[in-house]
Amino acid sequence: MRMRCSPLLTSALVSLVALGAIVISPTRGGAQRTRSTPPAIAKAGSKLPAPPAEPAGPTADYYAYVGAESADMIYRIKFGPEGSKVEKAIPIGDQATEMEGPHGLQISPDGRWLFMTTGHGTPDGKYWKYELGPDTLVGPSINLGFFPASIDVTPDGLYTFSANFNLHGEMVPSSISVVYTPTNTEVAQTTTCTMPHGSRINHAGTKHYSGCMMDDMLVELDTRTYEVSGMFSLAKGKEGLVKTPEHAGHEMKVDNSEGHGASMTATCSPTWAQPASTGSLVYVTCNKTDQVIEVDASSWKITRRFQTGGGPYNLAVTPDGKYLLVTLKKGAGFEMVDLTTGQSVYRDKLSTTIGHGVAVSSDSKYAFVSSEGVGAAPGKVDVFDLVGKRKVGTVDVGQQASGIAFWKMVPRP
Repeated sequence: MRMRCSPLLTSALVSLVALGAIVISPTRGGAQRTRSTPPAIAKAGSKLPAPPAEPAGPTADYYAYVGAESADMIYRIKFGPEGSKVEKAIPIGDQATEMEGPHGLQISPDGRWLFMTTGHGTPDGKYWKYELGPDTLVGPSINLGFFPASIDVTPDGLYTFSANFNLHGEMVPSSISVVYTPTNTEVAQTTTCTMPHGSRINHAGTKHYSGCMMDDMLVELDTRTYEVSGMFSLAKGKEGLVKTPEHAGHEMKVDNSEGHGASMTATCSPTWAQPASTGSLVYVTCNKTDQVIEVDASSWKITRRFQTGGGPYNLAVTPDGKYLLVTLKKGAGFEMVDLTTGQSVYRDKLSTTIGHGVAVSSDSKYAFVSSEGVGAAPGKVDVFDLVGKRKVGTVDVGQQASGIAFWKMVPRP
């Protein structure tokens, strides 16, 4: 016998179903009523769950220096709890009418000295030393090779190695200049290959690495003898150790017998060579193929390849060894690669075009990235939070911002 429901009961049942108090589920015998827990309903005035907190801001002041090639200026950048700003602008050069072009910057491990290269002027290519704080020139500048680009300093602070990029004239093998910093004296100029760039020394201070853009090669120098101790081809299909003459010293010539000589048809075009924070690994940009190649310099084998954004240019490794930081010249961007997984974990646009240099704070928390801009547009320095993976500051500097170096971190009281 069917039971009729009153209109009032029917209305009540519909309301209960809508609230979830009664769930109607189909069965072979018809509808079955089951009870379930009603959904929680927030009471008026009750607090909803708080949104995720923003990453904590800096609790210290961070300082970096950047050069502006087309302005003949160096800028001291400060980033801290109040944000980022240009704290000081320092004119450089011997002659007010001559563009010198600051390109490579590096700071001594004790934080006392800034070493700089300029690529232009008369004659081309100089080395400079500044005392940090007062930012005053220490002694006269000295001539190096043609267009000394990137520069690095040994862990004891006694020697700098500069890659003489040589933008001028014919594509011929160039060199690495070694300077004894206490007296500002060039003690060696070792011929390597065509258009060396990305001058970096390993953590032990025993080897120097550079990439040769036109020869598709990674070159290793012994920092004690200033001699070439290894050459590795990065050319597509020809990857591997390249034979070099023994005991060639400062007159070493590139062995072109296997087709690794200067070529306008480079397949990699390495612009930077960055040793890992420990061990024998070296990371090399292939600007032409949007890759970073990991080379084990003890076995001279390629161990990994990382695909990046457009035109990887300069590199840095965080002091804690977790991340590889990449500037993207064509892509006008900044990228982070997790060195454990080999995966890109963050990529962002820079504040202007032509990404250039990157420097990382000593606590591995912040990266300072320079971008050149075009024409009369100012260069810029972006500050990235490496923990929160976000851009946290931007400042304008002179035209064609290029080499950049981290100076120090000062904790707030």
